[in-house]
Amino acid sequence: MIAMDPENIPFQTINWDDVAKTTHAGISGAAYWQTIQFKGLRVRVVEYTKGYLADHWCEKGHIIYCLEGEFTTELKNGDSFLLTKGMSYIVSDELSSHRSSTSTGVKLLIIDGDFLKPLTL
Repeated sequence: MIAMDPENIPFQTINWDDVAKTTHAGISGAAYWQTIQFKGLRVRVVEYTKGYLADHWCEKGHIIYCLEGEFTTELKNGDSFLLTKGMSYIVSDELSSHRSSTSTGVKLLIIDGDFLKPLTL
């Protein structure tokens, strides 16, 4: 993971080939994360292996863009959505419990951070 600290993000390019991968086991399969961390913002390229099933229901908000392959996102209420290359989903923190799976493998761009936290009045 590459950590960046500035409040404002200066122009920069990212060569994802230079960003180390970390491994995260699912109930089945694995997820490989390449992560760039800024203050209040995380940007990741994530690959799920064939047969991957997330090991938890996620409450975190995300913007997800499918770069390659396809995956299913299941909501805790039973709804499910198949996303293929070129598709996205967006959800705020604590709004919809979700988990992902893929039978074929998938590569995603995932952006999350403080801007997805619920508004407090």
